[in-house]
Amino acid sequence: MVWEHFTVEVVSDGCTRACCKLCKQTFAYSNGSKVAGTSHLKRHIALGSCPKIKNLENQQHALASATRIDGDTSDPPKKRYRTSGFVNVFDQEQSYMYLAKMIIVHEYPLHMVENPAFVSFVQSLQPRFKMIDVNAMEGEVLSVYHKEKQNLMQIFGTMPGRISLTIGLWTTSQTLGYICVSGQYIDSDWKLHRRMINFMLVSSPHSENALSEAISVSLSEWNMKTKLFTITLDNNCSSHDIYSANLRDHLSNKNTLMLKGQLFVVRCYANILNVVAQDVIASIHGIVYNIRESVKFVKASPAREEKFAEIALQIGIPGTKALSLDVTTLWNTTYLMMEAALEYKEAFTFLETCDDNYNEAPSADDWKKVEVVCTFLKLLYDSAHTIMTTIDQTANVFFQEAWKVQLELANGTLSEDTMVSSIAKEMHEKFDKYWKDCSLVLAISVVMDPRFKMKLVEFSFAKIYGEDSARFIKVVNDSIHELYLEYVSQPLQLMPAYVDEGEANHMNGNDNNPPATPNSTGDGLLDFDVYLSEMAVNQSTKSELDQYLEESLVPRIQGFDILNWWKLNNLKYPTLSKMARDVLAIPVSMVGTGCSIFGSGTGSRVLDDYRSSLRPETVEALFCAKDWLQYLPTMTEPPSTAIVKLEF
Repeated sequence: MVWEHFTVEVVSDGCTRACCKLCKQTFAYSNGSKVAGTSHLKRHIALGSCPKIKNLENQQHALASATRIDGDTSDPPKKRYRTSGFVNVFDQEQSYMYLAKMIIVHEYPLHMVENPAFVSFVQSLQPRFKMIDVNAMEGEVLSVYHKEKQNLMQIFGTMPGRISLTIGLWTTSQTLGYICVSGQYIDSDWKLHRRMINFMLVSSPHSENALSEAISVSLSEWNMKTKLFTITLDNNCSSHDIYSANLRDHLSNKNTLMLKGQLFVVRCYANILNVVAQDVIASIHGIVYNIRESVKFVKASPAREEKFAEIALQIGIPGTKALSLDVTTLWNTTYLMMEAALEYKEAFTFLETCDDNYNEAPSADDWKKVEVVCTFLKLLYDSAHTIMTTIDQTANVFFQEAWKVQLELANGTLSEDTMVSSIAKEMHEKFDKYWKDCSLVLAISVVMDPRFKMKLVEFSFAKIYGEDSARFIKVVNDSIHELYLEYVSQPLQLMPAYVDEGEANHMNGNDNNPPATPNSTGDGLLDFDVYLSEMAVNQSTKSELDQYLEESLVPRIQGFDILNWWKLNNLKYPTLSKMARDVLAIPVSMVGTGCSIFGSGTGSRVLDDYRSSLRPETVEALFCAKDWLQYLPTMTEPPSTAIVKLEF
């Protein structure tokens, strides 16, 4: 746009001139009713009439002449270029900032600024850019981190509800420990967000007090001591029960824990799926090894693959699945490898009889065990895949998956087939511990889903607990009412009695008559509004929660947006919606949407040698800033669409 390079100055009444921001030369623009237009202004900038731009072009031509190859000093042929007329004014400090962001986002090493090839490349783009050393680049990274941190603190300051944290443990190549703290919350527009807030070095990460102290420091640093709702731990916190009790005791002294801390500590759902899956695969590691070697043998050459395909065709195997090797650290690939191999079990047996070089075929009993294991692994695989592909991982979606896993594993333990019951018991023992710890928070979360409310809890508990279901259903019902009463006791933002109608008009698209407020009406009824609010609290009318539970279920349509539903019903349920906001934001899984969750269940996450060598402050800045920057709009703005032809 031409006005990016000019300002308008008033010379006298009715007379204005356009002043170039670069060279300060002025041009006629308007005189009375006559307007000169902007063509001459565009020519001044785009065609190089501006002396400042000429100087820049001369520098670039001089650089090009100095670097010409083979001593060819002849002038290059003229070329016609289409350019936007946009002049890039070089800014050294801004370039440092963008370089720091590039290093952060793409995880480049800081010392790349001292790489001769990189320095030469940057100089070819902008000769005036002065490269900085590693220490200065580290300072630029910290500057980006602190700026983005202040922006995030402002967002947290206006956050309408509470925040729930996730805690992950990391180690370094020097066996030092880091704690990664992330926060999940729902904003005033009912959008779900997750942000990393700390990546802190801790001296003894597996000690009882390490987590509590780190979380206390984090909450103080971010001014969120009174806003903590729940904490989700991964399975790297090996002594989970000890951690949970310690966290409740330590943090309850400084924070008001909702529902007496019963919802406070949550275990990661993705991690428990991984633990159960990896353990059952490990229990048949010998058979898995034979299958892996069998697949390797067949896929070792095209001739072997062709021979194996002929055998499968002779036996009458449909061949709907392709053999594949697994990645041993990702249990889903091992499951898919075994599932495909099962289809060809007769072919492997036949291959062993006709090829003396192959002797890895599993036995009939081995294949039966693999079939049973795959049946239960499919249950975990489907559940993990559903969670992984869910767009908004609000807490309500996890109950639907967890109760099905709990039910199928429990039913498997009752099988008359000893092999089935044995494998099911091994898996159920681990998952049942998770179910007992987390079923309450999962159930309360799904009650906040208007498509299910208490009905799905009643239905699923009847299948899981049978005759004892009434007792467990009562626990959920009592807990959710107790939690609701805690929100009732909290002060609501005062709203006049007549605001609902105006807001309803706004939701229906009628903005012609905006709702009045007590301050603007001047009708002297502010005390009356206070009186009505007190009356509403004191009257023994039906609560919002009971009204919500008694109303009909919302139809289960594809693409239902639960957060948008609560946004639209915020005025109808002002208190209950506050509770729903906090409950639905609980991070039941520590793995985000679209990320692979197969393999994050066991083992410590380890920093690479390079990052392990950096100062803890720099490590935290790199991790946190990378997380924050991914949510920002693009760093560069598109140039103007105005097209001007230039000749060089």
